[in-house]
Amino acid sequence: MICVSVVEKSPESVVQIANSAEMAEIRIDLCELDENTVKSVFSNISHPTIATCRPDYCNDEQRSLLLKTAILSGACYVDVEIESATEFKNDIISFAHEHGCKVIISYHNYENTPSIEELRNIIDTCFSQKADIAKVATTALSQRDSAVVLSLYAEYENLVALAMGENGKISRIANVCLGSPFTFVAIDKQHCSAAGQLTAAQMQTILNNFK
Repeated sequence: MICVSVVEKSPESVVQIANSAEMAEIRIDLCELDENTVKSVFSNISHPTIATCRPDYCNDEQRSLLLKTAILSGACYVDVEIESATEFKNDIISFAHEHGCKVIISYHNYENTPSIEELRNIIDTCFSQKADIAKVATTALSQRDSAVVLSLYAEYENLVALAMGENGKISRIANVCLGSPFTFVAIDKQHCSAAGQLTAAQMQTILNNFK
């Protein structure tokens, strides 16, 4: 499934884009949504959504409120960073599961791709902390890094593993062919939320060629 990462500042545009996609990740932080707009946005989207709010947007108390509001308003998934404070993380995970929302525990490395052993430890930790899906996003400094990340699909299910950057583009395409439940794309080139992200149209064209 193709998941559009939505970063628009207009709540109306967020809803419009999300409803035109198979699935959407609503970047609460990059969309700069407050509690009221989170409620309005998520309650008006008819397709599956991921609620994501990175920690540099606000403090954990405010972030908890925004994510819980998204969950109560219909988010299908909530993304929690593996490095988040234990109390915050456990609270969101419990709240999500109590309300029928699946949990993605995510790891991001913006510098490099760790060894396969380190990546296995990270994924195992995600699942031990009650993740429904483990997400691993590293930075590919070479094509080999993409190969390392993609090799994880031979060992794990319920995994979204990809490599960011130009050398990681292949991983964003191959991962859905290897078992990832979804892959992240941008609505257009001007609204990428991560390095190496393809647009929805580019991804759809590529995947159509595999059919």
